[in-house]
Amino acid sequence: MELAHSLLLNEEAYNQLGEVQKAEFIFEWLRYLEKLLLATSRNDVREKQKTLVEQLLSLLNNSPGPPTRKLLAKNLAILYSIGDTFSVYEAIDKCNDLIRSKDDSPSYLPTKLAAVVCLGSLYKKLGRILGNTFTDTVGNILKAVKSAESQGRYEIMLSLQNILNGLGAAAAPCHRDVYKAARSCLTDRSMAVRCAAAKCLLELQNEAIFMWSTDLDSVATLCFKSFEGSNYDVRISVSKLLGTILAKAITSKHPGTASRQSIRRVSLEEVLELLGTGFLRGSSGFLRASGDMLKGTSSVSRDVRVGVTQAYVVFVSTLGGAWLEKNFAAFLSHILSLVSQSHPKATQTQIDAICCRRCVSFILRTTIGGLLGEKAQLAVVKDICQAIWKLKKVMDAVMSDGNLETRVGSTDVAASQHMLVCALQELGNLIHNLGTTAAPLLQDSSTGLLDSILSVTLHPSISVRLAAAWCLHCIAVALPSYLTPLLDRCLERLTGHKSSPEAVTGFSFAVAALLGAVKHCPLGIPHGKGKIIMTLAEDLLCSAAQNSRLSAQRTQAGWLLIAALMTLGPAVVSHHLARVLLLWKCVFPASPKDLETEKSRGDSFTWQVTLEGRAGALCAIKSFVSHCGDLLTEEVIQRLLPPLPCAVDLLTQLSSILKMYGSPLKTPSVVYRQRLYELLILLPPETYEGNLCAILKELAADLTAPDIQVSASTFLLPPLCHQDDLLILSPLLQETDHRFIEEQLLLGNGVACGSLEYDPYLIYEKDVEGDSVPKPLPPALSVISSAAKLFGVVCAHVGETQRLPILEQLLDSIKHTKGARQQVVQLHVVSSVSSFLKYVALSKGCLGPEELKRFALTLVTGALESTNPLLRCAAAEAWARLAQVLDDGAFTAGLAQVSFDKLKSARDVVTRTGHSLALGSLHRYLGGISSSQHLNSCIGILYTLAQDSTSPDVQTWALHSLSLIIDSAGPLYYVHVEPTLSLIIMLLLNVPPTHAEVHQSLGRCLNALITTLGPELQGNSTSISTLRASCLLGCAVMQDNPDCLVQAQAISCLQQLHMFAPRHVNLSSLVSCLCVNLYSPYLLLRRAVLACLRQLVQREAAEVSEHAVMLAKDSREELTPDADIREVGLEGALLILLDKETDERLCHDIKETLNYMLTSMAVEKLSLWLKLCKDVLAASADDFLVLHLADLIRMAFMAATDHSDQLRLSGLEMLLVVIRRFATVPEPEFPGHVILEQYQANVGAALRPAFTSETPPDVTAKACQVCSAWIASGVVSDLNDLRRVHQLLVSSLTKIQAGKEALSHLYNESASTMEILAVLKAWAEVYIIAVQRHKNHRQPLKTTSCLEDSIRNGSCSSDGLLDLVYADLGTLSRLWLAALQDFALLTLPSEFASQLPAEGGAFYTAETSENAKLQYYNSWALILHATALWLTSTGFVVADPDEGASDLSRPVTPTSMCQGSSSGATIKSPEDVYTDRFHLILGISVEFLCSLRSDATMESITACLHALQALLDVPWPRSKIGSDQDLGIELLNVLHRVILTRESPSIQLASLEVVRQIICAAQEHVKEKRRSAEVDDGAAEKETLPEFGEGKDTGGLVPGKSLVFATLELCVCILVRQLPELNPKLTGSPGVKARKPQMLSEDGSRLVSAALVILSELPAVCSPEGSISILPTILYLTIGVLRETAVKLPGGQLSSTVAASLQALKGILSSPMARAEKSHTAWTDLLRSALTTVLDCWDPVDETHQELDEVSLLTAITVFILSTSPEVTTIPCLQKRCIDKFKATLEIKDPMVQIKTYQLLHSIFQYPNPAVSYPYIYSLASCIMEKLQEIDKRKPENTAELQIFQEGIKVLETLVTVAEEHHRSQLVACLLPILISFLLDENALGSATSIMRNLHDFALQNLMQIGPQYSSVFKSLVASSPALKARLEAAIKGNQESVKVKIPTSKYTKNPGKNSSIQLKTSFL
Repeated sequence: MELAHSLLLNEEAYNQLGEVQKAEFIFEWLRYLEKLLLATSRNDVREKQKTLVEQLLSLLNNSPGPPTRKLLAKNLAILYSIGDTFSVYEAIDKCNDLIRSKDDSPSYLPTKLAAVVCLGSLYKKLGRILGNTFTDTVGNILKAVKSAESQGRYEIMLSLQNILNGLGAAAAPCHRDVYKAARSCLTDRSMAVRCAAAKCLLELQNEAIFMWSTDLDSVATLCFKSFEGSNYDVRISVSKLLGTILAKAITSKHPGTASRQSIRRVSLEEVLELLGTGFLRGSSGFLRASGDMLKGTSSVSRDVRVGVTQAYVVFVSTLGGAWLEKNFAAFLSHILSLVSQSHPKATQTQIDAICCRRCVSFILRTTIGGLLGEKAQLAVVKDICQAIWKLKKVMDAVMSDGNLETRVGSTDVAASQHMLVCALQELGNLIHNLGTTAAPLLQDSSTGLLDSILSVTLHPSISVRLAAAWCLHCIAVALPSYLTPLLDRCLERLTGHKSSPEAVTGFSFAVAALLGAVKHCPLGIPHGKGKIIMTLAEDLLCSAAQNSRLSAQRTQAGWLLIAALMTLGPAVVSHHLARVLLLWKCVFPASPKDLETEKSRGDSFTWQVTLEGRAGALCAIKSFVSHCGDLLTEEVIQRLLPPLPCAVDLLTQLSSILKMYGSPLKTPSVVYRQRLYELLILLPPETYEGNLCAILKELAADLTAPDIQVSASTFLLPPLCHQDDLLILSPLLQETDHRFIEEQLLLGNGVACGSLEYDPYLIYEKDVEGDSVPKPLPPALSVISSAAKLFGVVCAHVGETQRLPILEQLLDSIKHTKGARQQVVQLHVVSSVSSFLKYVALSKGCLGPEELKRFALTLVTGALESTNPLLRCAAAEAWARLAQVLDDGAFTAGLAQVSFDKLKSARDVVTRTGHSLALGSLHRYLGGISSSQHLNSCIGILYTLAQDSTSPDVQTWALHSLSLIIDSAGPLYYVHVEPTLSLIIMLLLNVPPTHAEVHQSLGRCLNALITTLGPELQGNSTSISTLRASCLLGCAVMQDNPDCLVQAQAISCLQQLHMFAPRHVNLSSLVSCLCVNLYSPYLLLRRAVLACLRQLVQREAAEVSEHAVMLAKDSREELTPDADIREVGLEGALLILLDKETDERLCHDIKETLNYMLTSMAVEKLSLWLKLCKDVLAASADDFLVLHLADLIRMAFMAATDHSDQLRLSGLEMLLVVIRRFATVPEPEFPGHVILEQYQANVGAALRPAFTSETPPDVTAKACQVCSAWIASGVVSDLNDLRRVHQLLVSSLTKIQAGKEALSHLYNESASTMEILAVLKAWAEVYIIAVQRHKNHRQPLKTTSCLEDSIRNGSCSSDGLLDLVYADLGTLSRLWLAALQDFALLTLPSEFASQLPAEGGAFYTAETSENAKLQYYNSWALILHATALWLTSTGFVVADPDEGASDLSRPVTPTSMCQGSSSGATIKSPEDVYTDRFHLILGISVEFLCSLRSDATMESITACLHALQALLDVPWPRSKIGSDQDLGIELLNVLHRVILTRESPSIQLASLEVVRQIICAAQEHVKEKRRSAEVDDGAAEKETLPEFGEGKDTGGLVPGKSLVFATLELCVCILVRQLPELNPKLTGSPGVKARKPQMLSEDGSRLVSAALVILSELPAVCSPEGSISILPTILYLTIGVLRETAVKLPGGQLSSTVAASLQALKGILSSPMARAEKSHTAWTDLLRSALTTVLDCWDPVDETHQELDEVSLLTAITVFILSTSPEVTTIPCLQKRCIDKFKATLEIKDPMVQIKTYQLLHSIFQYPNPAVSYPYIYSLASCIMEKLQEIDKRKPENTAELQIFQEGIKVLETLVTVAEEHHRSQLVACLLPILISFLLDENALGSATSIMRNLHDFALQNLMQIGPQYSSVFKSLVASSPALKARLEAAIKGNQESVKVKIPTSKYTKNPGKNSSIQLKTSFL
């Protein structure tokens, strides 16, 4: 293919190829040439032009296929437009000569067609340059059209379209001739020619004025004729033509003076009249139609009516939304008049009426829904309301007529009914789409919207009553706040008008429809409504027999209400189930005998009512089974079963009853059958085992009944065919935007479309196709559908012996019928047998005896050769299912052979299509049928059939079958890929475009091949490159195909290629193709476009977006997508599409695509996204969000204050996100402020509307969340500003104080629960924040009473927020406690359900407890934390004076909290109340923490742990925990589990804090017991005192019973997780090398430190013996942490973990247990061992840990020396080792180590006990002295050396103070010379460095202090050494001078010794 890429055709390469490759080569060259010509310079083109033209024109004679001729023509035109045009006339002449040729052979046809296409292309591109030649050309072409066959007519029409396009007004002389030719083609027998003619005429009308003026009527009539017998594409094209011309007739400005003839102006009324004529009379014209009417024959064919319907839509869409808005009233009255009685033709039969109503609804929905914005739609609602009122007045006038006969039969009532149905349905749709935006309309009394709907609920016509009910359903879904009031009004009227038949049915429909709306409204309805409806239904059923005029209506209404009630689900139904089952039991006779009695007794009317009642009961039970599956327990099923046999008995008797009482029972009996079948399909077959045979016989009779006339294949078979196979059938089966009206053509003229009046019980069900009205088919059809489905189930469950006779019977019934009836019976039988085979195959059952197989085969083979294509399709599926069920290789091969033989011998289309699909189906279900030989035969036969150009149908089916085989064969197909691909390409290049269905099948084959090749397509081998090039070429051919479904195939093939080989797909051209089709009128093409876009933007969103914008800018055409993309980018175009699109799948894809684009491009294109969002909301250059904060807040505000509740929720959610994200962002212009401060007013204004009384609870709940987040964020510090938002919360608190009783009764009680809890949660969050801020302000807060006082006195001026909350704290605390009590009850396990209060809790009702659980689960944690904080603030000491017992200011139910006492009068003591509260909080916390669900949020866990912390912050709860050891252990175990299951450091730290508090509580308890024991036994001997604390006298700790053991486990868990080396199992094992000490992360350090604090507290909880047991473990862990984390840090700092371990060590060593009599000895031994361990860290045996920090270890030794009793450290061996360590460290050169060593020695020397300190002094003093004297010689050069000196001097001074009197003078005599040696005289002082000056100041200051203290030594020393004296005097003198000159003194002088940068945060010593 690379050789094709040149400017001139490479003829040498071309001539070497075979025929198929030649065609491919030419197409590839032409594709390349098109791009190349546009990129080549004009001069280069002119150079080669002559040769190129010759090459191109020579190709005309090569029989080019359709795609090639199109490209050839395009290139020729581009060539002349770029190069010279002088030879163009020769080219035109050559084409004309080719067209004139007399050669009519098929082989010459492609040449003629190519010439026609070339002419069109040349004129289109070059236009008026060729002006003088066009008359000849057009004349020649028009002459040719007369003798042309269909392909020629098709191409000629398209060519004329192009010629007209190029010449514009210059073609005027030919307009009439072209018009004449196109007119005849518009009614051509070929549909493709009709489409082409419509396009030609559409082009013509741009310039030919006569078409939309003088000839307007005849053009319209012509279009109506064209609709007759048309297909979908023709209807689309012709309706576009007709609509456009009519729109032009109204809007065009006629060129008045210029035109010779005066043209009449056409009015809107005339145009509508014209369309109306087509709609009502079709194409027959007035005279013929009126004649037919007189005869009472002829009905307008449906395709004409559907075509005209589409033309209406095009007409209005062309005129646009603004026009529609202005002329809506006239338009509405005209459209509704189409179904009024003034046109009896349209509504002559019910079938006609329903179809016409569909058309009218479609016109209204498409125009109003697609063209008008929100405001205009609101105006339209008012117009429709007025129309309804007018029609209502007509009805009232008739209804007031006293004569009943005239009333009911009145034509006026009939006249208004269809208009009302259409108006009501559109009103419902409109309000449904407007959502809560429509609220103002419903409140507007002048419109009277609800009244108008409720008033027509009494209309005599059932259709109107149903439409009104459905309209109410739509209103309730759109505006949930109206659901309950509407339900109340309807129930009230139903109860009040029980004696009016219309009212009973009308309002029961309305109630049922409203109940159906409940599942769409998350807030639900009050639970009590269920009871009211159930009671009313029972009442209606019981009173039915009282008045025969009302019997039928009341019976129907009663059961309808019960059936609708079932949709409310198990929570509601469970309360009424017993009554429903009783009614169900009573509706059927108890035994067959009673049934016989009934038969003999009744009359026709009684049976009508009886059947109505029983059908209703069956429907109610069906509704119960499908909506309340959870209630179908074994017991309930047993209660459902008894009436079933009787129901089946009645089924078998129906035919005889029908014979007795005649036709009035016909419909009721069919409905009864259908209802029974539907219920049986839902129930498991085991439940009606005993009746299977009886049912099967009835089903067989139904399926072959002699009176079935209508062929219902189009609704029966699609479910039984494979979804993919339906694509090869009528395009009507495919989804389109016009499906709603096209459906009626699918069903055929004798069958009605679906409509609600055929099955009113569907009014409460959700429609299958989205949100439109349910459209059930007539009972006669739906009963067949149910029967066929049930047959499959029942036949599979009867015994194998019973199956055979039934199948025989079915087969015979086909043989014994003739003609059309035979087809109908065959259809029913095949569909039921297919259903049976499908069921058996899916349930892996078996077929039965051999004869059964034979019968099934005969039946299916017959159907495979039926003339009905749908039946063939279903038979092919059944054929494969039969093979699948039998699962026998030989049988399958036999089946395939049958098909092979038939295909080889048969020549008729029917057999060949049926059997080719049968082969594909076999492969689909049996995966390749194993043998490759078999596969080869299949493929060979299908190849042959695919090339049968005489029959496009055969080609289509064969290729479809081939695509199935490619899919199922998988890798086996590799060997066939090349030949198949060349076959596909060959066909794509040669099959005429008029055979679109063949191209669609080719597309499916290509798609399957690409999938088979998969990722291999990325390869670079020659073979793969060739395959890939062919695939891309195939896609290119399909992209140029005029058929939209073929284009959709091309896009999905390219999508596949892009997935497997992205580098080889040209993204630019693909995106261009997608953008052009973004707004295509074809739904499937739009779906393909968006599916592809969605995939592309996942990988390369930015590139796709850029390509789209560039292409739109380059494109000169004003295509809508291009214009949109130019202005707002692809993103904006998608948003516009989302606004118009109604298809759910498409909308989903658009949203996904937008999301992908947003996530990958938000940062680069933020301004664009914000602008788009703002534009959407308004309907009205650094890219960071902060810079757009104003926009974000404004958008959130607009959304939060909108009419639409969904938008309000989104706006509030957005506000919440903004507050959380930006709360801490500083305001750059005003330091100290945050950026959100300036938006206070906006936030307040956005929140205020959410707190009005009519706001739905979910909006208020969300607003509360925002309020609390705003207050908690700390953005606003000013109290007055805070009050604004705080006030909103106060108002909501007032509202909820009345509890569940006083809240709105519009919604379900669980909605009230949600609102109450949201308010309480918001307050809880605010209170928690207020307390935290208060604490932080008063840090450190030692006692809680301080907090409590400040709260009590309201004196918290530091933070006014607490004051604000305090005012309501009394109320809040009671409500919080009540909520927690509810939550505790709801979380009880199900076995305690019987103990729950019957009336529910404080905020939930018993019936809605399931729904309420979720609400409580979302809010309990913060409420718990707040309650704990409040209880802490009261200190658990005093009960509130206003709080008697547990009077929670509301009826709190008696529960375990209140002792469950039957008399609520027992007043509890405050102690009991607090104990209850303590256990409530503790119980909830433990229950939650011990079984954390996977969805438990971090927020809940943290809040729960903080609540426990708050609880244990005060003495009273601590005493409760301390005194109850089991409770403490349980709590510790729970916390241990939390630590193990949650990795979050913050949660683990919070858990450890609670552990510490538990240990403190235990310590306090032990201390208290010891103290009281000592007081009590004061006189007794000490020895007799019992031991308190864990371990008692023995020291044993029992796991599970020991608090200390549980704590140790938990701490070890934390420590070993952070430092695995602490695990002796790990470190003790061979091969594990000790590691260097490590630095932990900040979180890790904090966790380890917290664990060490807890460990150090443990000995105090033990008895002396107990402490001995745990001491080794504690010491091991503490020293282990020290050893593992003693890292050397710069500046001699200690790591936080080392600091913590030293602190813990100090705590342990100074424990009273070390000195207690019973444990002293053991402790001393253990502590000595510990000290040895520390010393051993220093001199390791195995050369590990050399990196340890000496300072850390030295500090640890010092802690031992200073904190233990002397006997631990004074034993000589240890003491010597310690002293050696100090000596060694003094020698270390690191100044920081020296400084630290001096500091530690300083503290040891000061130790009061000489036994400890003296050895160190003796050993180290002289060493220190030498060091200092060294400094004298070597002056300090930096701060560190200066510091060493200062610390050394301090040590010597200490020595002086601790030395005995007689040694002191010697020490002073040593010290003074050192100090004096550092003094400087005044000269030296001026030039000294800052270090030396600081040294001088320090020395002088110390001398000044020491001199007076030891004056005698001082004087004698100075006297004995004149040099010292002189130096001292000079220094003092110099110092005085410097004071005079104000030399700034050093900071060291001021703060001697305070300059150490390594001072520890905590003093360990």
